[in-house]
Amino acid sequence: MKKVLIINGGQNFGHSGGKYNETITQNTLEVLKSFGNVEVQITNVDEGYDKYEEVKKFVWGDYIIYHTPIWWFQLPNGLKKYIDEVFTAGHAKGIYLNDGRTSGNPEINYGTGGMLGGRKYLVTTSWNAPETAFTLPGEFFNETSVDNGPLFGFHRMNAFVSLEKLESFHFHDVEKNADVERDMKRYREHLTALFEKELKPHFA
Repeated sequence: MKKVLIINGGQNFGHSGGKYNETITQNTLEVLKSFGNVEVQITNVDEGYDKYEEVKKFVWGDYIIYHTPIWWFQLPNGLKKYIDEVFTAGHAKGIYLNDGRTSGNPEINYGTGGMLGGRKYLVTTSWNAPETAFTLPGEFFNETSVDNGPLFGFHRMNAFVSLEKLESFHFHDVEKNADVERDMKRYREHLTALFEKELKPHFA
């Protein structure tokens, strides 16, 4: 039985009601349930949490799935606060031990003190920006992908605690040209293919 922690970073703030990432979360749950041999816990960040209980969930899980909107090219404030509080509370309690360096040679091995080795994560993001803003020459993001650009620090954060990256999924143009049915279908296909590969050894 594999264990999955879903973190819904959707937030009711400004003109956002958090509904889109709630829908993504429910689609994730449906896909995971279809495998039958997966146990799931869900944290809805906007509903509040106990940081020490969240540390236990990270240690418990084999997979961490983050769902987040992107606001002003960064994580929303609620999810950022969650990460700051939970990861800090997880110091020497299962998330990270130290920064990996030694006093004898402090120039090397930074970022190797994580304690979540053997676990994997994936992230979905939702954007007003169209996908072409990241891919076309002369467009806003200078042909830099979501993962190598806005999410670079997020991915290094997860590497710092020794989580291994799975292929991300990004929802684009969700305000002006949303096609929820189409995009959720594509996402379910992505997640199904990913977990078929991840869980295949356990079907034998």
